[in-house]
Amino acid sequence: MSPATTPAVFEKTACEHGDKAAMRYKKLGLWHDISWRQYRETAEDIAAALIDMGLEKGVSAAIIGDNCPEWVMIDMGIQCAGGVSVGIYTTNAWQEVEYVVSNSDAMFLFVENEEQLDKWLNFRGSVPLLKKVIVWDTTGLKAFKDPMLISLSELIEKGQQTDKNLLNQRMKAITPDDMSVLIYTSGTTGPPKGAILTHGNVTWMAEAIAALNPMERKDEVLSFLPLCHIFERLFSVFAHIRHAYVVNFVEKPDTVTDNMTEVSPTVGYSVPRIWEKYYSAIQIKMSEATMGKRLAYNTALTIGRYRADLKMNFKKTPAYLELLFRLAHYTVFRKLKKRLGFERIRVAYSGAAPISGQVLHFYQSIGMNLIEGYGQTEGTGVTCTSRPGKAKFGTVGTPVPGTEVKIAEDGEILVKSPGVFAGYYKNEKGTAETLRNGWLHSGDVGEIDEDGYLKITDRKKDIIITAGGKNISPQYIENMLKASVYINDAVIIGDRRKYLVALIMIDEDNVVKFAQDNKIQFSTYGDLAADSKINELIRAEIDKVNKTLARVENVRKFKILPKKLYEEDGEVTPTMKVKRNYVNKAFSDIIEEMYFAG
Repeated sequence: MSPATTPAVFEKTACEHGDKAAMRYKKLGLWHDISWRQYRETAEDIAAALIDMGLEKGVSAAIIGDNCPEWVMIDMGIQCAGGVSVGIYTTNAWQEVEYVVSNSDAMFLFVENEEQLDKWLNFRGSVPLLKKVIVWDTTGLKAFKDPMLISLSELIEKGQQTDKNLLNQRMKAITPDDMSVLIYTSGTTGPPKGAILTHGNVTWMAEAIAALNPMERKDEVLSFLPLCHIFERLFSVFAHIRHAYVVNFVEKPDTVTDNMTEVSPTVGYSVPRIWEKYYSAIQIKMSEATMGKRLAYNTALTIGRYRADLKMNFKKTPAYLELLFRLAHYTVFRKLKKRLGFERIRVAYSGAAPISGQVLHFYQSIGMNLIEGYGQTEGTGVTCTSRPGKAKFGTVGTPVPGTEVKIAEDGEILVKSPGVFAGYYKNEKGTAETLRNGWLHSGDVGEIDEDGYLKITDRKKDIIITAGGKNISPQYIENMLKASVYINDAVIIGDRRKYLVALIMIDEDNVVKFAQDNKIQFSTYGDLAADSKINELIRAEIDKVNKTLARVENVRKFKILPKKLYEEDGEVTPTMKVKRNYVNKAFSDIIEEMYFAG
């Protein structure tokens, strides 16, 4: 039986694998290994120092920085000390950082560099429980003179000189019911809530996600999503310390595609926006290819789509089709995947938001096993996923082993499993609304088909009821629109209105290419959004979708937003989900214009 606390799992794996590589990072053009032994020693030195400085069991310590070995070593050190690890998004403004540090009652704050340190300086006087700020990249910083500050190297040195007996006692005293991490939901409405995940929650999930799609020591992943989000934390920390594969950290956020090609991971995972970006880039490249290459690609894709249709409907593929697909893979898809860094991917996951069915189908067509998973922070990340070779179009798979899923009378998805969280930190009202009789009320609406596969139809609070009393799921229509290579995102409006309208965010790369090909003059993003030919292009894309929808679901009018949406402006979450309520308010004049005009 596997250990049921994070420190126990970590210690067992680190002892078993010793000098084998646990993770890699790139510096000065070269990839460097960090062994399990180094990982364990550094984490335990951090833990010992924190205990010596007063970190009690169950007390929080926060971390803000980009993905790197230091982040996960600090994370593990906090948990080994019996503390509660709290990740903060690097893109958060100082006011948001202050909220998380204050709300979580953090005693220590680990910051990556001067940029993140400056955020603390804005609120240092308003968080009396915070005792120390630790910086791990001191490049460019002047000598520390502030008694609140210490470098990570100094902290580690302090831990090396500390008696480890207290640490050993603390690690043994941790139970599965103790808090492991607080993960603040990025949520599309209201302030973030700190979801309490216990050691029992995260160690169980590390086993559960590998039950359907096994992970092995020989596997490699690329870490680039925010580590404070449950999706990345599962793969870079919790499942990693259980299954002992290698985690490769990207150099920086804007080198993901380069690092993907260099590493060529065996297990891939990302939010829909990234998979959609890759898909869009492929379409651009193929449209610019020679006629011969386009013909070869389109022929191979036709074969791949036919095969994917059969497989995703659980039908047997004829021997001749498999032979044709192998030929298509060898001549076209193999080279395409190698160029993207996808050639070794055995299984890839899309999660954290719905993905366009067309995009998912495309990856299956080129022989890449991209499957959609479903879950939420409050369920420790994963509720359902598909088995290898058993992806079903339009669904998010079946419940992971040990998970119960049922549909309430109003269509809401309810979940019960050992991964269901313990509640929201210092938020009894929010906990009572979400946890009832042991069931997690997801807030999502869905249905379970005859094969036991779950289909998500929408967010419960997002359901539109038109002036005519019709219930409409905006998410379904939005996903149909996002399948267009020219549409990056869409927000459907229509609650208590006579008809539906849409706010459209264009895919800049593809629209720019269209503009260049059609000699459309522009200087800025706003110019593209306002151009009549670009609007005609988007109208045509919307009309294609309208033909597949019931009349009441048709999008009558649309407006291309005059600006890109940014997390820094509060318009999207760190996982790139549009904050619907914020956008509705921020662009209310544009929305009203669509209705006022008729």
